[in-house]
Amino acid sequence: MTIRIALPEPTSLDTDYNGRALPLYTSALQSAGAQPVVIPLQESPARVAHLLATVHGVLLPGSKYDIDPQVYGESRNPACNEPDPARAAVDELLLQDAFNLRKPLLGICGGMQALNVWRNGSLIQDLPTSRRSAVNHAAGREVDHAHEVRFEHSSRLAMIAPPTSAPVHVNSSHHQAVKVPGDNLRISASCPDDGVIEAIELKSNDQFVIGVQWHPERTYTSSALSRAIFAAFVREAQAWAKRHADATVPA
Repeated sequence: MTIRIALPEPTSLDTDYNGRALPLYTSALQSAGAQPVVIPLQESPARVAHLLATVHGVLLPGSKYDIDPQVYGESRNPACNEPDPARAAVDELLLQDAFNLRKPLLGICGGMQALNVWRNGSLIQDLPTSRRSAVNHAAGREVDHAHEVRFEHSSRLAMIAPPTSAPVHVNSSHHQAVKVPGDNLRISASCPDDGVIEAIELKSNDQFVIGVQWHPERTYTSSALSRAIFAAFVREAQAWAKRHADATVPA
């Protein structure tokens, strides 16, 4: 069976950004053994629903735009980027599908933030103006090792990460972060230098839902952790597909 993973276009407002970012996500999924199903942001809800009926998991990618702070009950900080309503609308449909049917979900950078807000969590709107830190969380796509992350003991993400005695470093391209985790979400990794939340996950053994603030798709070929995250995500999609197929086999 071909495992199909839905992911929306990163933005509806910047085709150049999509051209740079989207191939890295699709390449990582393909390398992990899945077929990406890209959801255009201008599709009708009915068409999106039709596409979602054919997939076994959902990946929410990053974006250069921010979630409207009014969604989590805050006034807009001037440093907060403009929202992308079309991306937000499609994310809503994908999140509903994943949680209604318990499909595996992986959120990356802005995708993690979308997951958290959808679960009634909140965000730090701009790290540089909200706290002092020696860590540059906006190091950019050319820096593979921006800062250290530490996994929370017994988290799903800690069990996915390859064992190592060395500090784990990740890339970093964000100016926002999770402030308060959403409903039934737990912190699964943070930056030890300043306490910024770097990963969250659903408190459930029955559904794979992980969000990471860094970009594993950018370091898929060079990072064992990045490959492990995608491999675990696709394995969970395979397991979901098998359960779904078994449930539909006539007795």
